[in-house]
Amino acid sequence: MDFWSSFNPLFSVSGFFVGMLVGVTGVGGGSLMTPLLVLLFGIHPVTAVGTDLLYAAITKTAGTAVHGRNKTIDWRIVGRLAAGSLPAATVTLWLVSGIDRNSITAVATITITLGYTLMLTALLLIFRRRVIEWIRHKMRNRRPVSPATVALLTMVLGLTIGVLVTLTSVGAGALGVTVLLALYPRLHVRDIVGSDIVHAVPLTLLAGMGYWAIGEVEWAMLAMLLVGSIPGIIIGSHLSPRLPERLISTLLAITLALVGTKLVFS
Repeated sequence: MDFWSSFNPLFSVSGFFVGMLVGVTGVGGGSLMTPLLVLLFGIHPVTAVGTDLLYAAITKTAGTAVHGRNKTIDWRIVGRLAAGSLPAATVTLWLVSGIDRNSITAVATITITLGYTLMLTALLLIFRRRVIEWIRHKMRNRRPVSPATVALLTMVLGLTIGVLVTLTSVGAGALGVTVLLALYPRLHVRDIVGSDIVHAVPLTLLAGMGYWAIGEVEWAMLAMLLVGSIPGIIIGSHLSPRLPERLISTLLAITLALVGTKLVFS
């Protein structure tokens, strides 16, 4: 796809609706934008992931500013996650750069990984509370978890997120927040969410720049997506208190599950 052919107004329209859903539900744009680019616009999965990673880095920067102003960031958690995710992203990028990204195997691997990650995101959207309660129950029935163990598990979580996000641009929000809520039960939810968003900025920026370095970012498409999504996020954030968030989240989860199933089994 050449530079000028990327200027498609439908990218901005899609960005607007994705932005609104992000504003209403808080679900990361990657869960919506990457499969949309692949299935609706026929964008190569690797290019869709690379472009969406930079899209996420830019949009999440605004969220970082808000959480920083509200002092809802636990920098200890951010550092632990980054200690696992950034090296994992670097290694994953190195592996991606060394393969034929147009091969059937590479496309299938990224598409199937994206599909399963979307299905996992859908399950966590619906059953997050039960999953957290189950994890905490298991932890209470064992010996008290030491701070060192919690720190190590947070780094392992970061490593997992680093691989998933670099391969699919999905996974930082639903997976990260769910596990962090279980690992840090005394922290307020807003601090967990704030820390997760802040951590996602350097991760998606590193991964996105890596994809740019190997020629898998469409800058014009990225600009068109941002033109639509930024006002969409603003409008969605204002509408959020007035809408049945639980119902919308459930419908979104069903949609993600169906899209994930199509990507895996198509």
